[in-house]
Amino acid sequence: MCVPCPRSMEDGTVLEKLEGELQEATQNQQTLKQNFLELTELKHLLKKTQDFFETETNLPDDFFNEDTSGLLELRSTPAAVAAKLGFTAGVIKRERMVPFERLLWRACRGNIYLRYTEMDTALEDPITKEQMKKNVFIIFYQGEQLNQKIKKICDGFRATVYTCPESAAERREMADGVNARIEDLNAVITQTESHRLRLLREAAVNVWTWGIKVKKIKAIYHILNCCNIDVTQQCVIAEIWFPMADSGRIKRALQQGMERSGSTISPILTAVQSKMAPPTFNRTNKFTAGFQNIVDAYGVGSYREMNPAPYTIITFPFLFAVMFGDCGHGAVMLGFALWMVTNEKTLLAQKSNNEIWNTFFGGRYLILLMGIFSIYTGFIYNDCFSKSFNIFGSSWHTRPMFRNNTWNPHVLEENQVLQLDPAVPGVYSGNPYPFGIDPIWNIASNKLTFLNSYKMKMSVVMGITQMVFGVTLSLFNHIYFKKTINIVLQFIPEMIFILCLFGYLVFMVIFKWCHFDVHVSQKAPSILIHFINMFLFNYNDPTNGPLYPHQEEVQSFLVIFALIAVPWMLLFKPFILRANHRKAQRMLQTPAISENPAGDIEVEIIDSNHAKKAGQEDHSGGHGGHDDHDEEFNFGDTFVHQAIHTIEYCLGCISNTASYLRLWALSLAHAQLSEVLWTMVMNIGLKNSGWGGLIGVFIIFAIFAVLTVAILLVMEGLSAFLHALRLHWVEFQNKFYVGTGYKFSPFCFKSIIDGTAED
Repeated sequence: MCVPCPRSMEDGTVLEKLEGELQEATQNQQTLKQNFLELTELKHLLKKTQDFFETETNLPDDFFNEDTSGLLELRSTPAAVAAKLGFTAGVIKRERMVPFERLLWRACRGNIYLRYTEMDTALEDPITKEQMKKNVFIIFYQGEQLNQKIKKICDGFRATVYTCPESAAERREMADGVNARIEDLNAVITQTESHRLRLLREAAVNVWTWGIKVKKIKAIYHILNCCNIDVTQQCVIAEIWFPMADSGRIKRALQQGMERSGSTISPILTAVQSKMAPPTFNRTNKFTAGFQNIVDAYGVGSYREMNPAPYTIITFPFLFAVMFGDCGHGAVMLGFALWMVTNEKTLLAQKSNNEIWNTFFGGRYLILLMGIFSIYTGFIYNDCFSKSFNIFGSSWHTRPMFRNNTWNPHVLEENQVLQLDPAVPGVYSGNPYPFGIDPIWNIASNKLTFLNSYKMKMSVVMGITQMVFGVTLSLFNHIYFKKTINIVLQFIPEMIFILCLFGYLVFMVIFKWCHFDVHVSQKAPSILIHFINMFLFNYNDPTNGPLYPHQEEVQSFLVIFALIAVPWMLLFKPFILRANHRKAQRMLQTPAISENPAGDIEVEIIDSNHAKKAGQEDHSGGHGGHDDHDEEFNFGDTFVHQAIHTIEYCLGCISNTASYLRLWALSLAHAQLSEVLWTMVMNIGLKNSGWGGLIGVFIIFAIFAVLTVAILLVMEGLSAFLHALRLHWVEFQNKFYVGTGYKFSPFCFKSIIDGTAED
């Protein structure tokens, strides 16, 4: 978005003229509507008063005689000639009528005569536009004292009092005049409303543009107020962060701004050192933005800290697909993502306010990769809507058995459970299925037992591999920030601990897969029992033989080495940090060394391509690093923090490994739900034959499709997504990612206008 010229807002006279005309039109309209309201009330009052006098047939025509004081003289009898009887007529809101009548009765001690009636139509308030229901009242009294009390009470209840003639002829003449004035007011009000609408339409054409200009110029002046004034009062000094990769663009923009503004002072861009921790800027595009948002939701990384987002692009959809592996469901998800990607320009132009839709659309490329990986793992599991593909032909067959008359067609038809023994020649070809799981397992009765073992061990292998990769990434943080003490006293013992115990567990799983075939599989020992006995140093279990020769020596060495790594992490680092601090304090106390104060900061730069070492914090995951030797060193706090880190890491390796078993659990749950849905719904329609079965298939398939999308795609997909999110945040990122930085928020008109700019 372009920057508005300050002169573009100098047409304030146009705005002031338009504002004045609009205010005048609005004020005239309110005045006219107030007059219309009063005339309407007077019209109803004259009508209701006339009805009252007509109903009182026992009163003679000369009952009232009005004098100059507004009082009426009673002429009925000679004794009443000296008496004066007056009346007051007006309009009051209906909800105030009851307390109004009660107060009149008490204040006047019953020496009045009150009559009131409801108005037929509601009236509109000229200011609030609210509908008001009112009553017309008339009060008869005698004496000036009562007259003054009635006026005060009417003023207190905001009742409108009107002058009403006492003779019928005068009331009719006054009513005719009121009706004529109402008609004239209607015409004037219509013209005033038309003029006001024209003014509003004229302003509506430019109001959006004016709003954009105001927001832009307000943002510019806000930034200018953050700048410092030079001592010469001729220029300003801005302290900013910006990526080094954009330095050329920024210099060109400053030069262009100088030329357009007609300034004679060239802009000066100077890099200075700062002890402030710079913000973190990760350049993204529409593909990587969704993955970076996942990482930023956990925490924004510190400046130059290892960013997990590039690795998340692959690992996140893959772990999701391990739990969601199904070719059919993955294809549906892929189709939905491709529709959003191919129509993204049209969908972006619509600017929907639906938060759920915006979440799905913002992660369209993430959903695309999740669909692709789900299809891949679906082929690995050989699972498509709970059915298997027989692409390469099964490696199990029974043809030689027919020759020996062991299994004949009669046996195959009568028996629903037959066992295929892989150790019998001819039953199993000896070659595994070329890709994925053999389709014969889809009809095997022990399918669940086989998949349980396979997926559980697969989850452990993938989980430990990702955790080791996370610990390895922490090494790059230590190297970049030159934390040699963290490499020796933290990274190395962490790798020793996790590799000696859990890396060895992966070795045993893979070794058992490769070493034991179908002929000796019955004698294969239990890996879990071996792993437990490894910690107990128990190698005399007669029910569980060794995996390989010299297993006792290897496992004892690994356990002892892993136990040594625990005090290695716990004890050495706090004492070395204390020794370094004391050494630095002794060096500061020598008079030969002095420090100069740092200068003022003019421009602070984010270097997105080169290293910036000043003012960095300890990103190792530990809490014992102290770069400022002037600060007081607290050995107790440092030791406690290191102990917390050691305990958290050691226990976390165990709990995190167990947490990766959710890959196995959710994969089996998804497969079983898919199989149940096929068996209980779709299989019903396929069993029927004839025209009725054909029609039933359409109905059953519609139900099957709705349940598949609602349960297996939406609910199961959301569940797998959340579990994959947890595995990355807790099990993977905590090995190397601290995430205690703050995000770089550049000055951007688009985010300011959209309201998404951060403070």
